[in-house]
Amino acid sequence: MRPDILNPLFAEVRAMKGVGPGLAKPLEKLGLVRIKDVLYHFPASWTYRKAVQRLDIADVGCNIILAVTVMDHRSSGSARAPLRIYGSDAEGNYITLTFFGRNGGWARKQLPIGEARIVSGKLDRYGDELQMVHPDHIVAVGEAGAPGLAEPVYPLSEGLTNKRMGQLATAALESVPELPEWIEPSLLAARNWAGWHAALNQVHHRDDMANRDRLAYDELFSNQLAMRLVRAAMDQRKAVPISGTGALVDRLQLPFALTGAQQRVIAEIDGDIAQSRPMLRLLQGDVGAGKTMVALRALLRAVEAGMQGAMLAPTEILARQHFEGLQKLLAGLPVNIAILTGREKGKLREATLMGLADGSIHILVGTHAIFQEAVTYKALALAVIDEQHRFGVSQRLMLSRKGRGVPHLLVMTATPIPRSLALAAYGEMDSSQIDELPPGRTPVETRVISQERLPEIVDGVARHLASGKQAFWVCPLVEESENSDLAAAEQRAEMLRLRFGDQVAVVHGRMKGPEKDAVMERFILGETRLLVATTVIEVGVDVPNASLMIVEAADRFGLAQLHQLRGRVGRGAEKSVCLLIRSAQIGETARARLALMRETNDGFRIAEEDLKLRGAGELLGTRQSGDSPFRVATPEQVRELIGVAADDARLLLDRDGGLAGPRGEAARLCLYLFERDAGIATLRGG
Repeated sequence: MRPDILNPLFAEVRAMKGVGPGLAKPLEKLGLVRIKDVLYHFPASWTYRKAVQRLDIADVGCNIILAVTVMDHRSSGSARAPLRIYGSDAEGNYITLTFFGRNGGWARKQLPIGEARIVSGKLDRYGDELQMVHPDHIVAVGEAGAPGLAEPVYPLSEGLTNKRMGQLATAALESVPELPEWIEPSLLAARNWAGWHAALNQVHHRDDMANRDRLAYDELFSNQLAMRLVRAAMDQRKAVPISGTGALVDRLQLPFALTGAQQRVIAEIDGDIAQSRPMLRLLQGDVGAGKTMVALRALLRAVEAGMQGAMLAPTEILARQHFEGLQKLLAGLPVNIAILTGREKGKLREATLMGLADGSIHILVGTHAIFQEAVTYKALALAVIDEQHRFGVSQRLMLSRKGRGVPHLLVMTATPIPRSLALAAYGEMDSSQIDELPPGRTPVETRVISQERLPEIVDGVARHLASGKQAFWVCPLVEESENSDLAAAEQRAEMLRLRFGDQVAVVHGRMKGPEKDAVMERFILGETRLLVATTVIEVGVDVPNASLMIVEAADRFGLAQLHQLRGRVGRGAEKSVCLLIRSAQIGETARARLALMRETNDGFRIAEEDLKLRGAGELLGTRQSGDSPFRVATPEQVRELIGVAADDARLLLDRDGGLAGPRGEAARLCLYLFERDAGIATLRGG
């Protein structure tokens, strides 16, 4: 149970004074549901002001704080005309306070004629006059609430003002308890970090990046500590060693020779699964590097040893594709492979469950359905999880309880992860990389083209289809809504059908499984030639005859997503092309992303550049991009801070008495604060 001292931090934001349903909604859009969410909603920037006694043309363009005496209100009477309020400073210099829209009545009340007020805002020129448009603060002289020289600027959503967000942060800080320190004292001194409580206060009240680092470090420390505890708990539970005979692996007929990188990784995995210590290995490999082949050989080792293996895929499309691909490779071998997704019902599902329980099914492929409570295995010894980023820790821990002992676990991802992020997200895992593509694989040619040339692109698609080839057309995410995503795809498909008729098909994430599979099956068989899609095809879709990928509004996509989409082509013998359609007006960051995609096909380089261009996001949260909570900006600096956190976690567990020691009690509070203990409880069955 969560320690009582932390309960105030986990209270709902709705319980705060002045937070009703109207304010709760924009807060929820920002993910601010509990008090601790508000505390960790840090300012994105700061507004700096200059306090002045008199108006000076030299201050034009600056944010100033000034005492003015209101002299007159003037308006033309037109609804669209601004209200101009004239005032003067202590020396009689004039300034115009200008208000547009419907703020006239409010402004007159705030600035009555003859009264003195403190105002702040940006000083501008309007003709020969000095003016301030919509002052951000208007306060009576001597009253509380006067603007400061530095003011935090928070990320906001519609219906939430910066002033209100600042008030909520201040109120949340009043409920913060004093907690014992969990960071090693010498590290605090060396980094010049304040205590946790003081650091929170300072981050919200001044532009203090050192303590912003400290608060980011807390989360890294809790994550590294939790992962070490998870690994230690798994090591205490034995796995069944897998020593294959080679009877199946040696008979496997491969369509190509293994690369040196594949052979190296296979040796690492064979060494792991031969131990009673459960394997927990992350396998990174670029699109088309041959990860599935490596996984299949490991699964066959388990079958050779008289045990079972399972492969977990994030989507039904990918699960069925894996199943069909493995079936072809296993043809002629005495291996029984089955599939289990949410679509398998009735007698077929019952037969699969019975085959797993009695051991007659050797390899199971499926979605999350393969680790549901009703699914039991006779001797599950190895689990392979494809595209790990789609699964939570608790899900893979549920799977780990399905074997006689702890099943060996191989986690695969086709989205290369910078080493700094891999250490943060998968610190409890060993890591392998397939950093070599099979010989003869032709790199995809990438071109960037303006949306203004859309008619030319459609003509190019016509020539491509006329040559007997197929193509993907991916539509952009217009906003964070599945409905808008779907609408974009449907509209583009209708436009293309005017030219290509029934050759055009559409697939999107809101389709039901059978409908989606039917569309994909027709495209794979070549019955349709142009597939218009949302990013549902981002992972795993394999159509060798498709050699043209078009990504519309590519500047709206991240680098990792563009790299995955590009990987859907270039899988056959034909030269493949990826066209990235850019908007007419794009920013510098988007321009740099597209330039990098044109320059390289190396997913590992793309991953590192992605981190530099868009920020680390919440390394341990759900936001995958944007400003990092770190002061540091480069992958090397992020990696250094993560490494320090890993060392401190190891020091606590190995030297300072673990969670039972004095610092350990404080560290347990840190685990609960960042909700890292849930995975440990799941692992222990508690």
